[in-house]
Amino acid sequence: MTELADKAKTLLELHKPGDPVILPTVWDAWSANLAVSAGFAALTVGSHPVSDSIGKPDNEGITFGELTTRIKQITAAVDVPISVDIESGYGEDPKTLIDGLIDAGAVGLNIEDTVHSEGGRLREAQEHADFVGGLRAASDATDVHVVVNARTDLFLKQVGDESDRVDRAIARMKLCAEAGADVLYPVGFHDDATQKRLADELPLPVNAIGHPTKNNKAALAALGVGRVSFGPLFQMVLAERAAEVLAPWK
Repeated sequence: MTELADKAKTLLELHKPGDPVILPTVWDAWSANLAVSAGFAALTVGSHPVSDSIGKPDNEGITFGELTTRIKQITAAVDVPISVDIESGYGEDPKTLIDGLIDAGAVGLNIEDTVHSEGGRLREAQEHADFVGGLRAASDATDVHVVVNARTDLFLKQVGDESDRVDRAIARMKLCAEAGADVLYPVGFHDDATQKRLADELPLPVNAIGHPTKNNKAALAALGVGRVSFGPLFQMVLAERAAEVLAPWK
């Protein structure tokens, strides 16, 4: 087994419903070193903070090549499993995405169903599952089981009627599970009852977004969550603190 295959296996095994892996969302070698030095065993790289760090907009305002350049810098700096937010795939095919991530030293990915290159439309449920299946097949053709975190933006974009949104999200995520996802990410800040229902009814570990200073691991663990990441919020919290430090020097 190669070193990357080992890291992929480690990342997958860290996902434990009720005892979630906490993956601080980083954006460069400095922030990655910061999180690893604080004791975290794996990290995720967020598209929004990466884009901010190079002065470009989120929602595929950077190219896949620009992203993998940053990933290589991060994986050269820290020796832990790295998962990468690849947005909706930057218009690339699954094989290109998997090969590019493995070449950059990453062993996991988030794939969302908002297609930014097509006006922000939401992929149809089966269409998204098919893309997840393509990523799984491309990963299976290598010796690295890339950990696929399938995300839906139904809640984030408030798509359709609220009364059946949870039902539709669960149905959509189950299709992704059948297609080969390892983790399911119905992204959004949910009330406790909704978060618990998602964790209880979905067949794979559920990723929850957490606020670094307003949420806590124990509360999310009690709801059955298997993975917690911070999106752009860790970077935003540090920016707020930096503003406080710098303000007296104006």
